[in-house]
Amino acid sequence: MIQRSPLIAGNWKMHLTIPEATALVRELRAGLQGLEAPQVLVAPPFTSLGPVKQALEGSSIMLGAQNMHWEDTGAFTGEISGQMLLEVGCSHVILGHSERRLIFKETDDMVDKKVQKAVALGLSPILCIGETLEQREAGNTYQVLREQLEGSLASCIDSRALPETLILAYEPVWAIGTGKTATPAQAQEAHQFVRTWIQEVFGEEAGARVRILYGGSVKPENIRALMAEPDIDGALVGGASLKPESFLGIIRYGD
Repeated sequence: MIQRSPLIAGNWKMHLTIPEATALVRELRAGLQGLEAPQVLVAPPFTSLGPVKQALEGSSIMLGAQNMHWEDTGAFTGEISGQMLLEVGCSHVILGHSERRLIFKETDDMVDKKVQKAVALGLSPILCIGETLEQREAGNTYQVLREQLEGSLASCIDSRALPETLILAYEPVWAIGTGKTATPAQAQEAHQFVRTWIQEVFGEEAGARVRILYGGSVKPENIRALMAEPDIDGALVGGASLKPESFLGIIRYGD
């Protein structure tokens, strides 16, 4: 039986100055002394990636970015390439976050290109999917998830191969930053649907191997119940990852 390593990732979004970011990392390092699991990742704003990487030296905390372009170079004002992320020390990159899809109009095709480029460069993509409240109330949750998976992984489907480094993150849009959280049962149902889809499209081994994180108002008070579900392999944490006490409380869910 394949054992999936739990992962707790902090998406800092457009928060924290460089001094604030490095101070947070130092507190996280101190608070994680002696803790073996789970794996931990932070995704600061682009401006803080270099300083945070330096502050992480010698620790097991991994560094991720919040987005990237699918081209290596070019006239793309304001964009960052995957090669630049590698150069600054990133191992992971968050792609297809609902805020990128809804606010910045990223399409599944764009996300698919980013996934392919990240994998080609050796970056581990954390691919986000999730439905809005309107879509859930209309009973379209699974349809939306299927369409996002089919579009965002179109190239993988064509090649009939799911990259081993790919991580999925189910983030119901109605639960992001709202204080509302999918119940463990609701989250498990969505995660089970995603894993079953992966198994049907890419095979049993791929479905058993892929890690699926939950995101959406995750906090110390609900992480233990979420992680008790069989198909939830970790969390993509937003606001609660900005303060050391709350993020450490989530990371230490098993203590």
